[in-house]
Amino acid sequence: MTEEGGRRRLLDHPAARWAERALLAAALVFVLVRLGPQLSAWTGIGPVVGDAPSWELRTLDGEILRSDDLDGRTVVVNFWATWCGPCRLEIPALQAVHEDFGEQEVVVVGISTDVAGEGAVREYLEERGVTYPVGMATSELRRAFGGITALPTTFIVDGDGVVQHRVLGLFAPPAMRAAVRRSVRRATEER
Repeated sequence: MTEEGGRRRLLDHPAARWAERALLAAALVFVLVRLGPQLSAWTGIGPVVGDAPSWELRTLDGEILRSDDLDGRTVVVNFWATWCGPCRLEIPALQAVHEDFGEQEVVVVGISTDVAGEGAVREYLEERGVTYPVGMATSELRRAFGGITALPTTFIVDGDGVVQHRVLGLFAPPAMRAAVRRSVRRATEER
């Protein structure tokens, strides 16, 4: 028997065909779980996550930012860290959203999970020209948002305090902008 013939018979075995289908199904589920929130944010099609928690954050500038003070505005809440590669890629898109929409419509809030401390985070942000409010994550804040299991994790909260999107991992800039633009447009139409 040739080596090729033996491989061919092995691949024709029902268990091998079943394993191949199972692997394909697992890959499809993985892609849907990872890309589903991106596609939902980009298109606006998909389930609403639910009511946003009530939260409070002391920013690196010493100001107290409260979710209740942001009613009526779209809020982009981003959990991140300086050591996180995808977070580094996402920060310019967050800064662009902050600059392109007025704070009367959209508030971007960065919540650093770094353990290195405020000084390291402040230096990191200054080097990159980040001007949106950033504070340090607390265990209460993490719990309020359902536990943060991946970085970055971004929430788009509409003006009514409803989490419209939750994206684990890098939030593609076109999807982020589309979700924010849709939320702002909806808020404007309701006024």
